[in-house]
Amino acid sequence: MFCFQCSETLKGEGCTVKGVCGKEPEVANLQDMLIWLLKGISFWGSKVRQYGLNDTEVDLFVAEGLFTTITNVDFDPASLGKKIQRAFEMRDKVESLFRKAYRNSNGEEFHESVPEAAYWKVDGGLDLYELKGSEVGVLETKDEDIRSLRELLVYGLKGIAAYTDHAYILRQSDDSIIAFLQEGLASTLDDSLDADKYVKLVLKAGEFAVKAMALLDKANTDNYGNPDVTSVYTGTLDGPGILVSGHDLLDLDELLKQTEGKGINIYTHGEMLPANAYPGLKKYSHLVGNYGTSWYNQQREFEEFKGPIVMTTNCIQKPKDSYMDRIFTTGLVAWPGVGHIPNRVDEKPKDFSPVIAKALEIGDIGARPGKQIIIGLAHDQLARVSDKIIDALKSGAIKKFVVMAGCDGHSNAREYYTELARKLPQDTVILTAGCAKYRYNMLDLGDIGGIPRVVDAGQCNDSYSLAVTALKLKEAFGLEDINDLPIEYDIAWYEQKAVAVLLALLYLGVKGIRLGPVLPAFLSPNVVKVLVDNFDIKPIKTVEEDLASILS
Repeated sequence: MFCFQCSETLKGEGCTVKGVCGKEPEVANLQDMLIWLLKGISFWGSKVRQYGLNDTEVDLFVAEGLFTTITNVDFDPASLGKKIQRAFEMRDKVESLFRKAYRNSNGEEFHESVPEAAYWKVDGGLDLYELKGSEVGVLETKDEDIRSLRELLVYGLKGIAAYTDHAYILRQSDDSIIAFLQEGLASTLDDSLDADKYVKLVLKAGEFAVKAMALLDKANTDNYGNPDVTSVYTGTLDGPGILVSGHDLLDLDELLKQTEGKGINIYTHGEMLPANAYPGLKKYSHLVGNYGTSWYNQQREFEEFKGPIVMTTNCIQKPKDSYMDRIFTTGLVAWPGVGHIPNRVDEKPKDFSPVIAKALEIGDIGARPGKQIIIGLAHDQLARVSDKIIDALKSGAIKKFVVMAGCDGHSNAREYYTELARKLPQDTVILTAGCAKYRYNMLDLGDIGGIPRVVDAGQCNDSYSLAVTALKLKEAFGLEDINDLPIEYDIAWYEQKAVAVLLALLYLGVKGIRLGPVLPAFLSPNVVKVLVDNFDIKPIKTVEEDLASILS
């Protein structure tokens, strides 16, 4: 195996024996195989679109397949094997659609050569798929810079696909995004493309990352309303309880409906915290708060929680034996031996009865003290107080905004973000989204004239809200360049959705981003130079050095 898609990859180079995330070589190779087949599907999918045709089943499968391979989603070889089998079916389906369209248009059969990913198929099972996956992974591209750009593009596509899939589940779709996913994947099979063309595709990915985040924002708010400013309790109450982690709001909604009147309290965890601010979800009186912090603490926190846990999207870690019988996955998430809640069929809700039964069987999880934290400050809420923000900037009450959005993770180096938050002066405001906020959202940093010093916009995809806020401020102050605003960017990254957010910021013209705790291992020195020369991207340094730079 070889994997270097996350920030904690071994020695900052790549995992070759076992993933730091817990991914076994078999799983890594099966994921590489799936990605390779998605590229083959996309080869045909991009071609058939030239005739104004597409297949929605195939399109959705490509997005789900990309999402499946994001860090900490699917660790189950059997699950991946089923997806690979379906990938062959989807590839055959879209190839047939293209060949028919070509024949009807040209009066002859299509005979041009095609890349191996678009035709390879040998009867076999997991062993054969794993073997082929080991041959077609990251290192198949020999040129270091082309490999770097291809992987940067693919990882951006994974993030875009995740946001697009979330939106699709809530009945929002945009065919142009799906088309670009396939365009981008197909391009990585084209050895005629040089570095300049891949750089353009990477920046184009930033454009579609903005589109995908806007689409998901619309999906969330159309279904559940614009988030309200909300105080959330971080402890637990007496009585049975279920903990819901991940990102999928519809899963939480359906669980809340199915637990009404059953005496079960529902708690969010990790990236599900922002759900407490949506009117359509907070209306349930048994959604009582958020327990725990970031995903990487889950083994301790899930053990302590005592009740059942539902993992709705990525961020699962290897479950401990102490809670193996009470953790459930759903959607694309899978772990060997963990109970799985099947997908919706015929538009009927998922059936969470096994989770509910387990909660009632376990009974009282006990009360634990917590504190109140403020969430729900997405772009709609910030727009309502825009005059107050502008006045505070003009008066000097607020000197700087510091965007500290992104991901959290194991590394001790991430304490940098906690210390920076502590040391920022009282006239600065932190803008955040994603689980990076767990490094400082429990600190008592106060407010500035009623504006909290930690402005929490929500999940990682809600970084879109921060971009919208910046663009509105730029317009309000009559500025031509977004970089003339008193906003600094100090971004933490871990996985591929954060890559999509980074590319979105680059597309919007943001420069001078500090990225940490390390620069991605998949960026070659030459690609780093391109990003530095064009966007002034730089690694974080010490708290003292960066604080001085921010305040200057």
